[in-house]
Order: sequence, then structure tokens, then C-alpha cells
Amino acid sequence: MRRCHGINKNLYEAKCPKCPAVKEIGKELKKEGLPVLNYDLDTIDGLAEASFYSILSTPSIIIEDEEEKEVMSWRGVVPTLEEVKQHLSVGR
Repeated sequence: MRRCHGINKNLYEAKCPKCPAVKEIGKELKKEGLPVLNYDLDTIDGLAEASFYSILSTPSIIIEDEEEKEVMSWRGVVPTLEEVKQHLSVGR
């Protein structure tokens, strides 16, 4: 498994019943000083990001490395906070 000093991207939409859990993961990661970008698929910016990653279901989490290459993703499912942290470098 490749670890990264990258960024966590959360993609969600208002009508998604699983999406609040992804938002909560993002909040916890931010508390730990990790970079998190949130994209609401009900906005143009969110749709553009979803299109770039070919997101077809929400919620989705994308983890990128420093070079903006996708390292890991969860699409249509909610991982645990620990699963996400396994793919991020917590000790910078």
C-alpha cells in the first residue's frame, strides 16, 4: 500500500443518505491538520470534479498524492476514518 502526503477529496450531494458520514470523516481529518476538499455535486464545481474522476455514485472519497495522482478511492460506500487514514500520511 502506498502512503502519501496528499489530499483527501470528498464528493457528496444533498439527497444522499450516506453523505453525512463522509462529511464527518472530512471534519475529523481537518482536526488532525490533513488537507480536505469538499465538493457538493449539486454545484457546478462539484459536477466538474465528479466528471473529472468519473464519479457515478455518492458519496465518494478520492485520495491523491502530491502530484495529484489518485492513490485510493471509495465510490458509493463510506469507509471508516481509520481506513482513510491508512492511505494518508498522518505523521508529516
